[in-house]
Amino acid sequence: MILQATINYIVFPLLSLTLVLGFIRLLLGPTLPDRIIAFELISITAAGIIVVSAITTDQAVLLDVASAWAIISFLSVIAFSYYIEKWRGRP
Repeated sequence: MILQATINYIVFPLLSLTLVLGFIRLLLGPTLPDRIIAFELISITAAGIIVVSAITTDQAVLLDVASAWAIISFLSVIAFSYYIEKWRGRP
């Protein structure tokens, strides 16, 4: 009961704030690497929300979903970084 209240009143609002700040950085980021890091922040925050939802609803299958989401987002950031490296003409 106390864990549920802590999650609902502290953890979810903090994760939501992180998500909003990540979207602001994604929109306002002056450079492409800033936007990529903001994208990574948003995707990892989404994985955190999935994990917290798994704890709240007591559904362990959501932990697998969060793990897959985190791996896919990590690989997408690596792909974006590779694209930037090639786009700027570096060997």
